[in-house]
Amino acid sequence: MNKVTSIVHEKEGVIKYQLDFAVAEPVDAQRLKALQQWRLTLYQLGLIGQDPERYGGLGYGNISQRCFSDDAHDLPENAWADIYDAAVALAESQNPDDRSGFLISGTQTGHLSELTAEHYALVNHCDPLNNHIIASGPVKPSSEALTHGAIYALSPDIQAVIHVHSPEIFALRNQLLLPSTPDHVPYGTPDMANAVRSLWSEGKLKSAPVLVMGGHQDGVISFGRNMTEAGMAMLNVFQWARALRLAEEAEAGHVERVTAF
Repeated sequence: MNKVTSIVHEKEGVIKYQLDFAVAEPVDAQRLKALQQWRLTLYQLGLIGQDPERYGGLGYGNISQRCFSDDAHDLPENAWADIYDAAVALAESQNPDDRSGFLISGTQTGHLSELTAEHYALVNHCDPLNNHIIASGPVKPSSEALTHGAIYALSPDIQAVIHVHSPEIFALRNQLLLPSTPDHVPYGTPDMANAVRSLWSEGKLKSAPVLVMGGHQDGVISFGRNMTEAGMAMLNVFQWARALRLAEEAEAGHVERVTAF
């Protein structure tokens, strides 16, 4: 395997951590079924993608799951808020170094409507506080891999993470009562990892596993005990944001409010 070391580039959408990367064969595509289905859904909604009019034309959004995550397509039986306290307690009793790695979409793959196993990297080790990742695969991991790793480190119950860009959610985050990292904290840095952990320890992620990245334009993250829970958490917030936006436009007279069918 060919080993490559990359260092930070201070540019949006580009890897901003120290990366020790080894070129390797892709993982078995069977392990990516749920990941692939949700990634396609998010792409179709414009939450993951690439647009020449946005973010300097760079790709945006990424998705990941733990290496040995349950590929179930149903929501967990208990609501997230009901298991949050237990998840916090379990996390405090375990060594973060004992937790498995994760599979994540590769850097700058946003322009692709559908990914294959060739477009995913395996993160073998993630150290958010020291800004360091060890990964392998046919492609380097997403620029947001460090933040994904920071969220997995919160609890072994967390099995999937989604990062999208939604102008609607971002603009309406206060009305949606979404927790947010500070505006001065940049993405893909140890400061972002610390900010996410603060939201967790303060109980601000108990009601729903969704947060806004205040210092990352339009950046929103959801997570869950499987890919379906993470995906549905994001879709629920996205739908509420769209409904609020339409209501505001109707009040301003920009659209005609529908009162009957």
